[in-house]
Amino acid sequence: GSTSKEGLHHLVWEIVDNSIDEAMAGMANLIKITITNEGEVIVEDNGRGIPVGIQEDSGKRAIELVFTQLHAGGKFDSSSYKISGGLHGVGASVVNALSLYVDVQSMREGKIHHMLFSNGGTEQTELKIMGDTDKTGTIVRFKPDPEIFKETITFDWEKIRNKAKQLSYLNKGIQIHLRDERIDREVEYHFPNGILDYVKEKNETKTKINPNVFYVDGAHAGDDGNEIEVEVALQYNSEYQENLVTFANNINTHEGGAHEDGLRQSLTRVINRYAEKVAKANKAPSKYSWDDIKEGMVCIVSIRHTDPQYEGQTKTKLANPDAKKAVDAIVGAAFEEFLLKSPDDAKAILDKNANAQKARIAAQRAREDTRRKSALDTFSLPGKLADCESKDSQIAELYLVEGDSAGGSAKTGRNRKFQAILPLRGKVLNVERVTEARAFTNNEIKSIVTAIGTGIKEDLDLTKTRYGKIVIMTDADVDGAHIRTLLLTFFYRYMKELIKNGNIYIAQPPLFKIEAGKKIAYAYSDQELEELKAGDFANSRYTIQRYKGLGEMDPMQ
Repeated sequence: GSTSKEGLHHLVWEIVDNSIDEAMAGMANLIKITITNEGEVIVEDNGRGIPVGIQEDSGKRAIELVFTQLHAGGKFDSSSYKISGGLHGVGASVVNALSLYVDVQSMREGKIHHMLFSNGGTEQTELKIMGDTDKTGTIVRFKPDPEIFKETITFDWEKIRNKAKQLSYLNKGIQIHLRDERIDREVEYHFPNGILDYVKEKNETKTKINPNVFYVDGAHAGDDGNEIEVEVALQYNSEYQENLVTFANNINTHEGGAHEDGLRQSLTRVINRYAEKVAKANKAPSKYSWDDIKEGMVCIVSIRHTDPQYEGQTKTKLANPDAKKAVDAIVGAAFEEFLLKSPDDAKAILDKNANAQKARIAAQRAREDTRRKSALDTFSLPGKLADCESKDSQIAELYLVEGDSAGGSAKTGRNRKFQAILPLRGKVLNVERVTEARAFTNNEIKSIVTAIGTGIKEDLDLTKTRYGKIVIMTDADVDGAHIRTLLLTFFYRYMKELIKNGNIYIAQPPLFKIEAGKKIAYAYSDQELEELKAGDFANSRYTIQRYKGLGEMDPMQ
């Protein structure tokens, strides 16, 4: 981990992971997480409690080893955990090393056992028995060391809440209770159907294609003879983007990996085989690609593996080949059965795939069209583009402005050596709601793609950009913000590399101009205006102009 905000929150999950391991072993079903007024976190579960007996090989108590030795986690109980969530597997000892103190209570064998570690774990008390109890479980209270976490030691409720909710989806039946003493709020999560409920939530506001969610939960032998558990839930909606989220041992594998490959392989095979059967009755079948199949799909894949291996830039790509086999086998058999048993769902899904295929082919044509046009003889540049003189993309800038009036004053006020202006007429298309083919019949979108010159999606070539900076310049009002969001959505969906590469900028025009004699200042919010009125302009007679849009500004401004 690190000593950033991320690292700080990682401490919470290191402790919670131990409780989740107890739950996954069937030994706990309640976890409570509390953020205290003192900036501590308390994690409590109703598992078996941490063992307190002395270990033969070290002569130390198990509870002490858990908090002072790396990787000491669940090794002490005879029914040790086969599967554990901790990605970095470093566990409680790291929390101890990075905290002012860690206070531990373990309830087991009828007693409440207590130990206190302080000063980054360099000091500790003897194990004390604080009394009798008929409960079992563990309570860990810790406070991060502000000398180590210099960026912040304030826990973020939303961050913790989102992750807690995700964990309760991924571990069905477990109850997670979250409380924040700082402003007295609490929330409780409990999803008896696990990721099935997760998919339903993601599709709550969407138009569903197959009313019945496909769900499977099974196990398959891995290469080491241990079982790989596989849980998958899937439902289509009427939109055009897929929403596929994968997990291995409760860790979000953002970069996908073997389990995702297994899903892709099994769904592509089963859907095409089913389509072939249906088509024999009608006409020659179409072969559906993964692009056709994933459109509008909401799917959660969660696997549990005894020895997960990760790769990729952020170590969030699952690398175990046997995970691919496991998902392929389990999803393949279950999805085939699902299509046969629910013909209505099957038909709806196949229609969705077929429409996606038509749209993909139409989009390919539209794309080739756009590409042919922008094999950039300069004649094909959009007519309304006021280009700059420089052909050096290192210094050239393209301003996307709304409307011709703003375009007019921007053209007059620009430095024509390196600033190009492209005025956009009317509302920009919301590409999230339409097919790719439809997006590329839109003139504004075509103009933007042609002017920039890189191509889109997998054809995008950054070296071909005509402008190093692409600046979205809209009015400082609600409409302007809407247009800006629509443009950013377009770039995110079709030209994401430009965002990743840092080519997309937003120009922030002021809302007010305040003027007294020769003194002029600009304010970007009501608050800034009030500060100027009370400060620099306090004793002067001033006038205030509120800009409704860029069109009202003169070229100088």
